Amino acid sequence: MNLAERAWSLLTRAQEVYADSPAATHWLRRHAARFGEPPRVAVAGPQGAGSSTLVAALLGEAADGRRQAAPMSWQHLPADAGWPELLVLDASASAQEAGPRVADALRMEADAVLYLAPHPHEADLALLRAAHDHPAIRLAPVNVLAVLARADELGGGRVDALISARRVARRWAGEAPLAELCQDVVAVAGLAALAARTMRPGEFELLAALAAAPKSELDPLLLSADRFGADPDRAELLGRFGLYGIRLATTLIRGGRDTPRALSAELGRRSGLDALGEAVSTYVARRAPVLKARSALLGLDVVLRREPRPSAAPLVTELERTLTGAHELAELRLFSTLRTGRVSLPEELGEEAARLVGGYGEAPQARLAVDAPEPALRQAAAGTLRRWRGYAENPVFGSAERLAASTVVRTCEALVTEPL
Repeated sequence: MNLAERAWSLLTRAQEVYADSPAATHWLRRHAARFGEPPRVAVAGPQGAGSSTLVAALLGEAADGRRQAAPMSWQHLPADAGWPELLVLDASASAQEAGPRVADALRMEADAVLYLAPHPHEADLALLRAAHDHPAIRLAPVNVLAVLARADELGGGRVDALISARRVARRWAGEAPLAELCQDVVAVAGLAALAARTMRPGEFELLAALAAAPKSELDPLLLSADRFGADPDRAELLGRFGLYGIRLATTLIRGGRDTPRALSAELGRRSGLDALGEAVSTYVARRAPVLKARSALLGLDVVLRREPRPSAAPLVTELERTLTGAHELAELRLFSTLRTGRVSLPEELGEEAARLVGGYGEAPQARLAVDAPEPALRQAAAGTLRRWRGYAENPVFGSAERLAASTVVRTCEALVTEPL
């Protein structure tokens, strides 16, 4: 029985135990219903980090055309070529004094969190720590992706600013304290991403006209926002794209992205929005059952703490055992440490470990890279288990590498002994 199945079983039994409590029953049914929903992803961060801009970019809504969602309400994001289907919450929508409410939403309502910071040194981790202030959550902080949401500013708004920002994000992903609170760090130019998703015909025409101007005329205008924004039409464009977005868009048009569709697609890619979508697909959508099970178990924990009763004692014991032994959460954590370089195995071993722990698919065939009937899968799993037991005991490896190998060993043991 995997983690999602154990969580569902516990929720079902809890509904029987608490059938006489309307509040507990409503809470438990809500968590059970979430198994049939898209993953819930909250977007949060300190004031001015760009949460609302990123949410608008995801939903494809220009700032002056956004529908007014109720504060702290989930909005549906349909799947498209670069993003999985999600329910998205703009956690910056509530007032600053509602911080505890935001932390509760991140802790109890979200399956995953995109935590935004304008710059690495401006990361305010108090909200993340508050969201993880729960005995069970401390076991495995596996549901947070950090986002450098104004990454273009790290490179001074240059056309290649995102290249520098990605290097910063990579370094930041391996450094404490953020490495202890998140799975990975992704660089995004939020304003350019929003413009890419909501570009209007008139804006493309103005960008094309700018790109057609001689560089000797355009380059001086692009030296500063004040120069470029001196003209009212250009000022409006500046507010929508930012100086980085305008520099990049005019460069792309000159390079052959000279239709609205082509420019929008490439601008979205260069803004980092596509890379963020890939990260959300990798860390959230592909492991949605595990993250939903985690949310359900934490929700059950709330009921057991608020309404203790003798008949719930077996549920308390089993919940503690389930959370303590949740190997799927250890797999999620190991996958992120391998991807970010926080644990370094030899290249082919690192890739194999990432595959075995479910980073590229949870099915046994995907984990073992073997498309064969069950007997052949068992045989492949047994051989893989023998090899990884050797790695786990290899004195050449450091303690972190041997611990990583031990996690893979447990995965292989399950592939050998449990139903496929």
